[in-house]
Amino acid sequence: MQRRFVGVTAAAAALGLTATLSGCGTDGGSGDVTLKLVAAEYGTGPGDSSRKYWDDLVAKFEKAHPGIQVDVTVHSWKDVDREVADLVKAGQAPDLAQIGAYADYAEAGELYRANEMLAIRTESNFLPSLGDAGKVDGTLYGLPFVASTRLLFYNKGLFEQAGIDAPRTWDDISGAAEALKKRGVTYPFALPLGPEESQAETLMWMLSGNGGYTDDFGAYAIDSAANVETFTWLKEELVGKGLTGPVAPGELDREKAFDAFTKGEVGMLNGHPTLMRDAEEKGVEVGMVPLPGADGPTEGSMGVADWMMGFKQDGHREEMGEFLDFAYQDENVLAFAEAYDLLPVTGSASLKMEADGRHKPLHGFLSALPNSQLYPFGKTSWAQVSESVKEEIGSAVEPHADPEAVLGGIATAARGAESAE
Repeated sequence: MQRRFVGVTAAAAALGLTATLSGCGTDGGSGDVTLKLVAAEYGTGPGDSSRKYWDDLVAKFEKAHPGIQVDVTVHSWKDVDREVADLVKAGQAPDLAQIGAYADYAEAGELYRANEMLAIRTESNFLPSLGDAGKVDGTLYGLPFVASTRLLFYNKGLFEQAGIDAPRTWDDISGAAEALKKRGVTYPFALPLGPEESQAETLMWMLSGNGGYTDDFGAYAIDSAANVETFTWLKEELVGKGLTGPVAPGELDREKAFDAFTKGEVGMLNGHPTLMRDAEEKGVEVGMVPLPGADGPTEGSMGVADWMMGFKQDGHREEMGEFLDFAYQDENVLAFAEAYDLLPVTGSASLKMEADGRHKPLHGFLSALPNSQLYPFGKTSWAQVSESVKEEIGSAVEPHADPEAVLGGIATAARGAESAE
């Protein structure tokens, strides 16, 4: 999809200055400045495509701000990161990209710093945990675009039939799963450790066992004692007892697990806000609780963020800032979040969502966001490490596997990738 956006300098207006765009870009060209933006698709089809959001934003932006044009192209999540990487490699980097990772581009010196583009009020409005996750060596390059957190979902109807309560601990999970299995539930606990998004499922379980991808100093700790204990428990107490369903976790992708949940075939799984809406639309009454841990509910949830970034190649720093300042106004941040049951990334928009009763189902996710743990996005090695996790982690819970050896192999590769940064 391609559209045009128009704008003037919001940052200058915030300083009480008058900005006049003569039609010249900061690269010295003449005529209206044209920005190119590549964005990810969040919808599942034409009816809820992200194109609607960009169309609405375009209309408002064009009406209020003559002088800048922006061509927007939307790609599926399966393709968008690769499309941007190919453009950059070919010397045709977009001005703006809304994708899943930024650190490689920042490390290569290809991105503007946030404070080179944004008005102070825009940059300071990002939620601190998300802003920190967007930094490389203490400098903000990745602008949070949208976020979500994870809770444990359970099928209330299946739980009532089995006479069990919502789980708070790992023992509760295994006990509930056994009760659900006795009643013929296909997936008592769906454990998607297949290649689609197993890096997320992995982090959720690591956090529930007081572990994580990194240690307190930011170094990779994938094979820590806590993580080994977690995956040993999964192998022995869930997978080994046949409580994870007919598909091996290493072959089960998130999309298939979510689809099974909406069909009433899953007793429990780790889910995000969009699943809540999809399940309830199909008549599944959803219960949600914080991720159960070894001894009680996990204190911190897993958070996920996607990123906006500005490339230096065409020198449109000021014009990019105009567009970004507009895009991060509360009404626009909330419009996107509401369209996909996701969470706003700014403090002011988060407060508005929290105060709005229409969004009560999201309040649990929203309250978990400030203390959530995100992937180590600031590491240029993370993309490579994430792929390694997706390829290998499912084997850690196979019948004859050694979880410590599997995690150790991933950790060794991670440390090697980190040393090459």
